[in-house]
Amino acid sequence: MDWERARYFLVEQQIRPWHVLDPKVLDRVMAVKREDFVPQDKRALAFVDTELPLPCGGQMLAPKIEARFAQEALLKPTDKVLVIGAASGAYLIGLVAGLCAQVYGIDDSADKVAFAQQGVQWAGVKNARIEQVSDLLNYTGQAPYDAIIVCGSFDVLPAALKNMLSGNGRIIAVTGEEPIMQAVRAVVGGSNPLFEYTLPRLLPVRPAFAL
Repeated sequence: MDWERARYFLVEQQIRPWHVLDPKVLDRVMAVKREDFVPQDKRALAFVDTELPLPCGGQMLAPKIEARFAQEALLKPTDKVLVIGAASGAYLIGLVAGLCAQVYGIDDSADKVAFAQQGVQWAGVKNARIEQVSDLLNYTGQAPYDAIIVCGSFDVLPAALKNMLSGNGRIIAVTGEEPIMQAVRAVVGGSNPLFEYTLPRLLPVRPAFAL
């Protein structure tokens, strides 16, 4: 396969039509080899417009969603970023690593962490750290974060995430109930809808803990 040609068409036919127009993000999509982040037996599907099942459980986000999340996080070169669901968002970690100072990826199993680490290492990303944690909503070791990107959905956004943000921090996540779910950008004072999209639950959250 001509990977570079496929990457060009990924940008022109999937990424741009999904309103990803930030030149810095588009440059990252062209620079980061998505085929190095997908399961090896699915490399031929690296640029398909769908989620891909992962051998460690869960699914890898569609490329247009990862690029859109990277754009909507409004990242600056000095930012510290947390990606929750590192296996599903391994390629996303590769994208945002070139847009911020440091990115941390967390997941809840050794297999998922190993999968994410493999992609990050193959991509030569130097400013990313992947860790296994038991509580995905309370990873405070490196807090506060300037951006938190969640590779999964909640019925409502957990208030616990707010406590991990810097003063001007942003959370990008999908909330709601099927069939009506939407990506949002949240700050300490509230949230704004971005676009409609459905993702599997990261974990159940009771409304009492909504942001």
